[in-house]
Amino acid sequence: MTATRNVEAPSEAAWPKKGMPSDEVLFRGPPVLSRKTMMTTTIVCFLAWVFSVYDVVLFGTLLPKIAEDFGWTTEYATTVATWVTVGTFFVSLGVGPLLDRVGRKPALIVTTAAAALTSGLTGTVNGAASLVGVRAVSGLGYSEEVVNSVYLNEMYGKTRSRGFMYSFVQSGWPVGALLAAAFTSLLLPHFGWRWVFILATFPAIVIVVLGARLRESPPFVALKRTRELRKEGRNEDATRLAGLYGLDISRDHESGLKQIFAPDLRWHTISLSAAWLFNWMGIQIFSVLGTTILTDGKGVSFSSALVVLILANAAGFLGYLFHGYIGDRIGRRTTIIAGWTIGGIIMTVMLFGPNSSAFVIPMYALGLFFLLGPYAPLLFYMGESFPARVRGVGPNAAHVMGPIGAILGSALLSALLAAGTGATTAAFVAGALGMFLSGVVMLGTRKVGQDD
Repeated sequence: MTATRNVEAPSEAAWPKKGMPSDEVLFRGPPVLSRKTMMTTTIVCFLAWVFSVYDVVLFGTLLPKIAEDFGWTTEYATTVATWVTVGTFFVSLGVGPLLDRVGRKPALIVTTAAAALTSGLTGTVNGAASLVGVRAVSGLGYSEEVVNSVYLNEMYGKTRSRGFMYSFVQSGWPVGALLAAAFTSLLLPHFGWRWVFILATFPAIVIVVLGARLRESPPFVALKRTRELRKEGRNEDATRLAGLYGLDISRDHESGLKQIFAPDLRWHTISLSAAWLFNWMGIQIFSVLGTTILTDGKGVSFSSALVVLILANAAGFLGYLFHGYIGDRIGRRTTIIAGWTIGGIIMTVMLFGPNSSAFVIPMYALGLFFLLGPYAPLLFYMGESFPARVRGVGPNAAHVMGPIGAILGSALLSALLAAGTGATTAAFVAGALGMFLSGVVMLGTRKVGQDD
């Protein structure tokens, strides 16, 4: 049996960047990672998320131009977009097993490379079928934030401000969205929509190269070794190693899907998935379709509504940092519940309050602050609320419900409007109510850390 005496944790230098550490090093416990390593990993994950978002937002931004080029009607273009969403849903299901069986670092490289590939190939499509096929791969890029949450959760360890650190990474969403808008305005008039997508490939390729130089997370390396030890019949060594790294390997022999719906995790998985679904109804109504709601529902002029593009991203950026900071102090689960519940109330007040821009736009920005901001603690919370053995499958199962919520929100809004319901009431039912419910169903999730 391998010696298992407790000794000083190994330094980063003793932990190889590639390959498995020797058992002598591995059984000394997790290495002490340097600030440089932590900072480099954070920056690469931030950039990977920025360019994954860039690709996702670029498609939505340029869809009218694509439709115009192919001669599609608006109705046909939105149908294509719906099928793209369905495709991304099925493709993104593969990210969880990739994380849990292949590794956190490989998953980062694959998802970022997928964003680069999707961008490049989108510039070469020749119709609806090829566009749906190519854009379905963007489901991997969309799931890059799950990879970040799992990977960085394990790299940060018990660092006191880990949630606030992660909030900077998650703020890559508004940064990526702003870059997509900026580059579209600069490049589209001169190069056309195809080259805007093709040129987006190159920054993502750089991130893939940088990602290849990162370390695998120590907990996953240990998890991988426990699996090897079990195959060798060294169950006592596997249990000892798992204990040193805080790993629960009791059900590791079962499929990930079976584990997350086992009695100990079932209610947590269902509640978290429902929270994503309901909240993305709010995302779809107030973020994606925000200008429509403001102009048709609140009488705000279109020129004023364009300010929303800036407000949404600015509010989201500040919201990420605020909620990430608060989550470190009062608990991430508590922060998420409070943020989304308050956000739902604010959006309701905005919808049924005065129709003046002076009231609507500040209230709308504040609503976005509480709608988008909790995603910083949420993603990090998901990584720490599941055992390492299903830390990929669990969060990803909830994460993929986001696009489903977006489709449901759009469908419900359309159905209500078609039935003659006013835009304000329709937005309340399809969006604000969904936001509020997302906070309520979070009460069914597990308590972790300061939430206990």
